[in-house]
Amino acid sequence: MTKDVIALTERMPDATSVLAGLLAGGPDLRVETTGEGAVIQLCDAEGRPLVSIEAPLMLQVPGEADRLLGPGAAPAGDGPAWWIEARATTGVPEAERLAGAFAARLTMLLGGRVWPPDAPGTTGAARPVDVSGITAVPVPAAAQPAVDMLTDQAAIVLQDRPVVPMTSWLSEVLRATVESDRALQIVTPPHCRLSLATRQLLQSTPSRWVVQDERCGYYDGLTGAVLRWQDGAFVPDRGEDGETPVADAFAETARTEERQLVVSFRTHHRPEADLVLGGALEAAWRALTGGPPAGWGTAEPAGLAWSRRQLTDLAYRRAPEPTWTMAVGTPDRPALATLRVERTPDGVEEDITLTLGYGPGERPPLDALPALAGELVTGYGLKTMVCQLREARRDLTAPPRFERLPVPCAFALGAEGVREAGRDRAARTPLPEAPLRLGPESRPGFFYALGDGESDEGWGALETLIRHLRGA
Repeated sequence: MTKDVIALTERMPDATSVLAGLLAGGPDLRVETTGEGAVIQLCDAEGRPLVSIEAPLMLQVPGEADRLLGPGAAPAGDGPAWWIEARATTGVPEAERLAGAFAARLTMLLGGRVWPPDAPGTTGAARPVDVSGITAVPVPAAAQPAVDMLTDQAAIVLQDRPVVPMTSWLSEVLRATVESDRALQIVTPPHCRLSLATRQLLQSTPSRWVVQDERCGYYDGLTGAVLRWQDGAFVPDRGEDGETPVADAFAETARTEERQLVVSFRTHHRPEADLVLGGALEAAWRALTGGPPAGWGTAEPAGLAWSRRQLTDLAYRRAPEPTWTMAVGTPDRPALATLRVERTPDGVEEDITLTLGYGPGERPPLDALPALAGELVTGYGLKTMVCQLREARRDLTAPPRFERLPVPCAFALGAEGVREAGRDRAARTPLPEAPLRLGPESRPGFFYALGDGESDEGWGALETLIRHLRGA
């Protein structure tokens, strides 16, 4: 099983400190690069990797290390930190010690902390790890450095950390598996949780979260389906009746007063030369939290301070291919958004899902939704917006247990949608409450209240509204 060791340093790694870390295995190990130079590998005499080391990532966003690794993970002080991740190769105990020694040497020279603090190799890191005579398992030619097992059906990644984030290496594995018609399957112990970004991307691709539980074997952490290994992948284990049982561990859940507000909306822009993206997301963030996003990035941890201009430049460089990014909030108000920018024949579309967490006694700002919808219709080309409330963790992570489905509480339709449905139809619905007109009289949108988000009647109200708008 691969082991992740992370050095969180107070100062920027330089060539000298990185070299000192690489010498944790002595001068005889080979150094290779992969991923167009973004990954350094310490290899055995045959060139097979023992440790893969990601390029340093500067964290300009407060709270990111603690969000993904737990309280107290970040170095002391108010300045930025550098995140350097090392993955030790499967089945080689010395490789795990080598990764720990590499991270410990960096923090000795640059200040900071190692995660996990008790990683093998961190004690006595000044002396090289003895790797004489050690060889790694051969790596298939098509495998990514982060993949623990590659079959014709799936890429298996083993993880054991508090929160499994959508790191740059994991997103690269996900991309490679989709392109090769494989499934990504992440295997974790039952105490692990998924970050919201990881959960959303797994649910949108042929991927699976496999939880290994000593009481019931393997099960799907998002659906609870009992799994078994068959023909190179984990698949649902069907009984004699053809049904797949749900793992008992998945059903062990209790009601909570924590809530998540999920706001999903799509906007459309004309392809103008001075178009700057991210405005709709920032407007929603300000309306619901009082301020802009704290940071953004193309993977977790989100290392960049929020900048609409930088986000736009990235999307333009990648066009006509779509661009996926994420944004995060401050530690006092858990919030995370995913944003997909895509070129269309008649412009640019932004597909955004913003999720905010609330604890007991905190009231989600449902009364701010009508004004937000109006701002999006007037200034940002809103097409549709769906708002939902769900009973789930305030920190926005997903545990491997049953969570109740979100309940719709509001829906908004932009001017183009109103034109397609017909203004009279959009203005007069079977819902008990009349819709609120948004934007100018000449090109209005409408906001529809569906309930308080606590009653399942919200689903019936949304279905009734959609059928009515479609003329069904």
